[in-house]
Amino acid sequence: MVNQIPGGLSQQREAVYWFDEKDTTHGFESMFLLSEIQSSDKGFLVNGEVKIVAEVDVLEVIGELDVPEEPERIDINGFQVPASQVESMNSLFEKYRGFASKIFPKNQHLRKTFLDVVLSMTEILCKSPEELSSGDLAEAYSALRFVTKAGFKLDWLEKKLKETGKSRLQEIEEDLKDLKVKCADMDALLDFLR
Repeated sequence: MVNQIPGGLSQQREAVYWFDEKDTTHGFESMFLLSEIQSSDKGFLVNGEVKIVAEVDVLEVIGELDVPEEPERIDINGFQVPASQVESMNSLFEKYRGFASKIFPKNQHLRKTFLDVVLSMTEILCKSPEELSSGDLAEAYSALRFVTKAGFKLDWLEKKLKETGKSRLQEIEEDLKDLKVKCADMDALLDFLR
């Protein structure tokens, strides 16, 4: 606390503390008696004000609050693409030139939505057929119809979806054969036990 009377002695207390969001209780609970602060001859209270000066040395900064965020989306061929999917999008545009050349919506939000659907479908089709459920494939077919109506030329994606669907169908048929054999075995066991 600063003594505001010229020549008067200020009082100082020093301490070293580690401040963080979990521990906010550091400091001095009592530094001066209230009577000392309010006393007119001590010089701490002048015109109803107390002057306190604090000097803080920062030893280490943990984390940063004011770091500018990277843009969420980046423009690629007129489409706003999430930064995390820039590589995937560049790959799509290089491998399948013109797949998005006849897009009807000019509205950026609709274009973004359609492109997100295309990216999601390509991610789904990168999975092995064993990982895909029948529901995944049905949703992918619906999504494909949705985006092709908007003007995307996705013959390559439709072909991949059909191939994946056929592979999945073969697996389902094999599983069904196994289940039919088990069912027949169970029926035979039931007949025997009756």
